[in-house]
Amino acid sequence: MELAPLHLKKNEERRLRNGHLWVYSNEVDIARSPLGDFAPGQQVVVTANDGKALGVAYVNGHSLICGRLVSRTPEQRLDQSLLVHRIKVALSLRERLFDKPFYRLVYGESDFLPGLVVDRFGDVLVVQLNTAGMEVLREEVVAALDKVLKPRAILLRNDSSMRAQEGLESGVETALGNVPEVVEIEENSTRFEVPLLSGQKTGWFYDHRLNRARVQHIARGMRVLDVFSYIGGWGVAAASAGAREVVCIDSSARALDLVARNATLNGVADRVQGIEGDAFDALKALRGEREQFDMVIVDPPAFIKRRKDAKKGIEAYRRINQAAMQLLGKDGMLVSASCSYHLQRDNFRELLLQSSRHLDRNLQIVEQGHQGPDHPVHPAIVETDYIKCFTSRVVTV
Repeated sequence: MELAPLHLKKNEERRLRNGHLWVYSNEVDIARSPLGDFAPGQQVVVTANDGKALGVAYVNGHSLICGRLVSRTPEQRLDQSLLVHRIKVALSLRERLFDKPFYRLVYGESDFLPGLVVDRFGDVLVVQLNTAGMEVLREEVVAALDKVLKPRAILLRNDSSMRAQEGLESGVETALGNVPEVVEIEENSTRFEVPLLSGQKTGWFYDHRLNRARVQHIARGMRVLDVFSYIGGWGVAAASAGAREVVCIDSSARALDLVARNATLNGVADRVQGIEGDAFDALKALRGEREQFDMVIVDPPAFIKRRKDAKKGIEAYRRINQAAMQLLGKDGMLVSASCSYHLQRDNFRELLLQSSRHLDRNLQIVEQGHQGPDHPVHPAIVETDYIKCFTSRVVTV
């Protein structure tokens, strides 16, 4: 059946022609293409105002991003065959980059599969279908992954906040095989048990792989504080690289249990301990006890999820980083990260500078980190470039 057209207003095709993949609702000529006429996830041919076809997209009139381009060939729909091809292309990059099967296999728009995220944990895959367009293709996505990788199990972690914005229900379900509660992975020569069914997001955060490797490079002999530790990705990695003591702070007792298990898994249980509680309160308590550390790692959840949260979120980043600096000795290292796209790198750097000057300390940025290569950046979509990580020396001179 021929695809219906989605007509754009005059001159609104320029971003698509320059490489972008998104269509915003205010760019659509709704007199010719009423968004309410399309079913959520329906595929359409996007056309310029002059009628020239630009490619195929799926649409959702309930979302500000009402269209996401899946092909620049007007006759090429996103189906199981194209999914298989795109997944194979994504796999070829990861197999070139990594020698073990632990990575983000598909990163949405950056792998030309908008709305789809797939993390690989050996022979188990965790999938997020974040848009109506991908939800419609649920069975085709599972079949394509099965064909390309023959996994033991596939878990659908359809519980991201993005689904609510798309008008989709939230839930976690097994799509293939029997999904274990915990799987073991290896990252930077450190082993971790990762909770798939009950963990945060897909269970693990591959995006900081290289930043954690940098921490391992400098952690030997240090007393390290890992704030917002989750299951110990930073802290256990530091201990396994020779840190003399690691303290992990997290609000989840379950996460700290896994910190202890992961420390034991790597033979460093005697050097890792946990503190359960709110990060801000815990830092204040440590300061009251006059504790000091050689390195403090701050990797919080996104304090700025939407642009309107910017003012409040920036203040939260300032407070947590200033509190972290107060726990450093006279020549300490601060590793500070942000996954908030709306906190731009320059603003983050300025925030760290202001925090250090408020304490009459000097800041030296030693390294600047980004997301790992299994999270490639789409050069036309700045939102795909979101991780910032500054490794800084905080010194009194």
